[in-house]
Amino acid sequence: MSGDLRYREANSSDVPAMERCRAADDAAGPADARMAAYLDGKHHPQKALGPRTAFVAIADEDVVGYIAGHATMRHGCAGEVQYLYVAPAFRRRGVAGKLLRCLATWFTDRGIHRACVNVDVESEGAAPFYRQLGAVPLNQHWYIWEDIGQILARENLGSTRLPDISKP
Repeated sequence: MSGDLRYREANSSDVPAMERCRAADDAAGPADARMAAYLDGKHHPQKALGPRTAFVAIADEDVVGYIAGHATMRHGCAGEVQYLYVAPAFRRRGVAGKLLRCLATWFTDRGIHRACVNVDVESEGAAPFYRQLGAVPLNQHWYIWEDIGQILARENLGSTRLPDISKP
């Protein structure tokens, strides 16, 4: 893979490629089998509201990372990050940050500011990644941004414009 990355909004037709991306990582385990139902509005996480989206990072023609999120009422938040995954070969290259920026833009465009994420305590990098981007712990498993839009202006993520994003 050349490493030239592009980002775009995703839908349930992208789920097989998202699953393949994760399946190549033995340590990660399989992707959530409910992902397509989630994107089609047929699976609803606890306290989730209808509006939801996903974005993928693509190198050459392969999905190398993805993120999804939705409007919610969980933990007094208005938005929730549901999925975030980046293939090992693309980690530490800013992919997760750019995917999160795509989702943060989607949230703020809808007036969603307070957002939460369930942090995998088994992942060494998850909590530091979210803290670096301004999230604060609510408890051991959940982190919150009082204003997820704050990550759009952070220096290490570049400009507030979405990176090379296009519709599927």
